[in-house]
Amino acid sequence: MKMKHLLHFAAALLATGSIVSAPVLAADLDFGKPGTPVKLVVGYQPYYTESWSGVVMRGKRFYEKYLPPGSTVEFQIGLQGAIIVNNMLAGKQHVGYMGDMPAIVSTTKVETADIRIVGTVGLGWDQCNIFLARNDAPKFPDSKAALKWLDGKQVAVPKGSCTDRFAQATFKKEGVQPKDYLNQNIEVITSNFRAGKIDAAVIWEPTASRLVLDGLARRIASGASVNENDGGFLAMRADLIKQRPDVVKAWMNAELDAQLFLADEKNSKAIIDMAKEQTTGFSERALWYSLYGTYPASEGGTKTRINLHYAITPEARALIDKATVFLHSIKSINVAKLRPEAVMAEFADAVLKERNLKAPIGDVVALPDSRAPK
Repeated sequence: MKMKHLLHFAAALLATGSIVSAPVLAADLDFGKPGTPVKLVVGYQPYYTESWSGVVMRGKRFYEKYLPPGSTVEFQIGLQGAIIVNNMLAGKQHVGYMGDMPAIVSTTKVETADIRIVGTVGLGWDQCNIFLARNDAPKFPDSKAALKWLDGKQVAVPKGSCTDRFAQATFKKEGVQPKDYLNQNIEVITSNFRAGKIDAAVIWEPTASRLVLDGLARRIASGASVNENDGGFLAMRADLIKQRPDVVKAWMNAELDAQLFLADEKNSKAIIDMAKEQTTGFSERALWYSLYGTYPASEGGTKTRINLHYAITPEARALIDKATVFLHSIKSINVAKLRPEAVMAEFADAVLKERNLKAPIGDVVALPDSRAPK
C-alpha cells in the first residue's frame, strides 16, 4: 500500500471522526507505526462454517498482498466465539471471526478492552440456527410441530454462543419451555446424542451436518422455520484500529478477496480441502454438506446457505440491533443499544468504494446432493 494513499485514507477517516479517539486503556497494546511490519494474532473458527472466510484467509494468505512487508499472522482456532472474545479482551488475539452473540457481547466489555465490529463474514438462516433431535423422536409433519415437541424436553446448547441466542429467542417466540436447558459444548452434545441422554440440541455447522450424516441425530428446524436469521462478524481491538488504520484496511481488502473466493462455486473443492486441512474429526462429505448441502423446507432448509454481505449492510445492522435488544432482555449484556462506535462500518465501505463493488458481494448457494463427495 502506497504511503500517500494511506495518509489520504487516514485523513479521510479522521475528518469523519471514524478513527478511534477513546482514551488509552490500561490494556492497550503497541502495534507500531503505520507502514511498519505488524504481528497479528487472529482468532477464527474452522468449526463454524458461516465464518469460513477465515479458513480461506488462512489457506490462501490473501493478507500477504496487502499487509506491510515483513508482517506476520498467526491463526488460532477457537471452538466457539466466546473463547475468541476472551482472548481478544486479554490482548492475546487482535482480530476475531465469531457469531452474532459473542461479537455483540465483546463490544460491551469496555472496562476490560475496547473491541469493535468492523465487518460481516456471513448472514444466513441455518448456519448457527439449527435444531437437532434424537433419532427416535417422532416424525414431524413440519418444523413448527417439531419445535412444539421440545416443550418439557431436555435441550442442550453451548451457552454464550450464537446458538444460545437463537434457542432462547425461538423458545420465547414459540412459547416453548424445555424441562432442562443445558449448557454443553459440542463434544458433550455429540456424546449425549450417542448415549441417548438428551432430546435435542441447538448447534452450528459443520457439527450439525456431521451429527446427521453420522446417524446420531435428526435435523428438525432452523432459523428459517421461525424467521430468525444468524450471522458471523469480524471484530478487531480498538487499539489496533486506532494505531494502524493501514493494517485494518489491508485486512479488509484481504477479507473481501476471501469472501469473493468463497462465493465462487468453482472453488468448492478447494474450500472443502482447506476446511478439511484445518479441522479434525470431520469427513469431506460432512464439511461439504455444512456449506453446500440441500435440506428440505420441513427441516428448515434454504436455497442459499450463506449471504456474503462483507460490509455492515442494513440487514447486518438490523440483526445486530435485534440481537442486542434480546441479549439485554435476558441479561446477557447491560445495554439495549450498542454505543455508536461499537460498530465501525467505514473501513469495509471504503474498500468497497475503492474496488467499485457493492454489498452483498455474493452468495453460497445450496447444491444438488450429486455434487457431494462420496
